Amino acid sequence: MPRIALFGAAGAIGRSIASAIGAQGRPYRVVGRSDASLRKIFGSDPLAEIVTWDPDSPASVEAAARGVDTLIYLVGVNYTQFELHPELMRKTLVGAIGAGVRQILLIGTVYPYGLPHTTPVREDHPRAPHTFKGRMRKAQEDLLMQAHSEGRIRATVLRLPDFYGPGVEASLLHGAIKAAVQGGTADMIGPLDRPHEFVFVPDVGPVVARLIDTPAAFGRIWHLAGAGVTTQQTLVAEMERQTGRKLKTRVAGKTMLRLIGLFNPFMRELVEMHYLQTQPVIMDDSALQQLIGPIEKTTYAEGIRRALES
Repeated sequence: MPRIALFGAAGAIGRSIASAIGAQGRPYRVVGRSDASLRKIFGSDPLAEIVTWDPDSPASVEAAARGVDTLIYLVGVNYTQFELHPELMRKTLVGAIGAGVRQILLIGTVYPYGLPHTTPVREDHPRAPHTFKGRMRKAQEDLLMQAHSEGRIRATVLRLPDFYGPGVEASLLHGAIKAAVQGGTADMIGPLDRPHEFVFVPDVGPVVARLIDTPAAFGRIWHLAGAGVTTQQTLVAEMERQTGRKLKTRVAGKTMLRLIGLFNPFMRELVEMHYLQTQPVIMDDSALQQLIGPIEKTTYAEGIRRALES
């Protein structure tokens, strides 16, 4: 029976982690709402056990977590329903603890920090979210770390910046990558010339695979930074260099997002997070590297090449 379970496994990060765990020859369980989606992604891997769940039901969570030692939590919600994040974490903790899960790792975001006070940002930076989404993510983390402090389960959080990579559609760069290959105009969120960082999704899995086997990782929050500070403009130029043709872009700033948001609920939800485009949270992951050793990070040039190729 697999001792590692990925809850919310069907996304890009889940696939990266599953690949890294499978490469070690370890069986793993993938848990999601849709059996068909899980089978499409993991059905050909003999190491993968496929389980469906109802994340609203602690009993369903407990059944999905039974026999598991380590739970990796990647559960997403609709961008218009961030209030579900703490609620689902609460139910997951009840079910996981009931099932005897020993430890849980949450894949987190920079949202709980709010406006950055320093550059780069270390793990001891205040969590002072000024947005609704940041408050919901902070509440999610607080529930998890409180359970750890009470001795009910061992817990840790791995924060990621924005990400990109082969087949990753939920990325600021996806429109540009698609347009660079297929032609047309790339819709992007600007400004494009501000400092930013991106993590290449295939780099995440090996880090998580090492982290869950490191007892000292639990009880605190860690950062995994990107492959250095860049800009969207620089990465667009790299796409142009590799494809040999000019890329047309259509850039929306905060005002344009507000206007589009009058008709598009998803775009409306991006408005409050636009500060990350003008006051980005650039992360320092030196503590993580001291914990688990050097981290292999794909260069932006190579990451763009592989994304375009896919």
